[in-house]
Amino acid sequence: MARRAGRALRRAFASSPAAETAALTQAAHAIQQPVSSGRQIAVSSIRGGAGKSTVAALLALTFAHYRPDPVLAVEADPALGTLPHRLGARAVRWSGSDLAQILDPSMLITDLTGYLLPFAGGGWLLPGSQGAIGTRLDLETYRVVMTSLRRHFAATVVDCESLPAEVARTALVTTQARVLVTPATPEGVAATRSVLDWVGGLHPGLLPTTVVVLTHPSPDSGVDVRRAAAHLGAGGAAVLPLPYDRHLAAGGAIRAELLGARTREAAARIAAETMDRAVSRDRSRRRPPPHPAPAHQPQPQPQPQPRPQPSAAPPPPPPVHPQTPLHPQVPLHPPVHPQTPLHPQAPPPPTDPRTPFNAGPPR
Repeated sequence: MARRAGRALRRAFASSPAAETAALTQAAHAIQQPVSSGRQIAVSSIRGGAGKSTVAALLALTFAHYRPDPVLAVEADPALGTLPHRLGARAVRWSGSDLAQILDPSMLITDLTGYLLPFAGGGWLLPGSQGAIGTRLDLETYRVVMTSLRRHFAATVVDCESLPAEVARTALVTTQARVLVTPATPEGVAATRSVLDWVGGLHPGLLPTTVVVLTHPSPDSGVDVRRAAAHLGAGGAAVLPLPYDRHLAAGGAIRAELLGARTREAAARIAAETMDRAVSRDRSRRRPPPHPAPAHQPQPQPQPQPRPQPSAAPPPPPPVHPQTPLHPQVPLHPPVHPQTPLHPQAPPPPTDPRTPFNAGPPR
């Protein structure tokens, strides 16, 4: 009890409503950023029981809450996954294997939603099976479903099988971002570090788009979160914790109003970091554009200074006015035609433009 009271006091004095509001606003801005094409995010773990389906459900609920465009959650672990239960699905009508057989390029999103299940926030769910235990999703079905549905949904969260399953390995490589869920235990951290080394060996650009979520199955974890984050973050992956929550630990459908404040903030941070890396717009890439702007500002200032100097050139023309009749290139003075002084008694020439050409002697 004394330890819990100490943590509560530290949270009360270390945080402020203004700081929490600013953090949530920044996370909402990252989650809502526009995408040019559908972003697909794979969620996997090194073993079962790490909270993989829970994290996938939290991501899908958070995206559906903040984003105005369609959000899809796909269950690619029909054998051991609990994504439909976490999202509150009561009955499963169509599975991913059933939908793969009827998908057509001409289908609209209004045609697809008839085969999907809605969940809280306005998102859609595609279960992996109709409740059959032991069924597995084959690789070809997964590719057909993900390729066909990508253009209809701005964000797709895939609850994959535990590694090293074939679909999970394919999803980690083909999606725009990946989330590795690991329990905050020494064994979980060591196993996840091996997976990160394998992912980094496939392509150097995969680790910068990877997010590691440290889940806490109990209130007191025996792992130093800072040291674990430094160990797992080597190579460019982001490491974020998901604190213990009694509502999540109880299982069943996730209800946002029953989650703790720290859990909601952590879910928003995880979703923001994942979406930020899925669209490759991290803060380090967004900072450079403002720097060249000041370099262009001093350039227009010296330009007006030399320009007034050539403007002093126009004064010389005034003394040249007496010579203007000698230059035929100055057509702005029609009365100074060489033929007009010979006929002072003819006033019509200035009014008729054709007479100056007829008044002179033939050439």
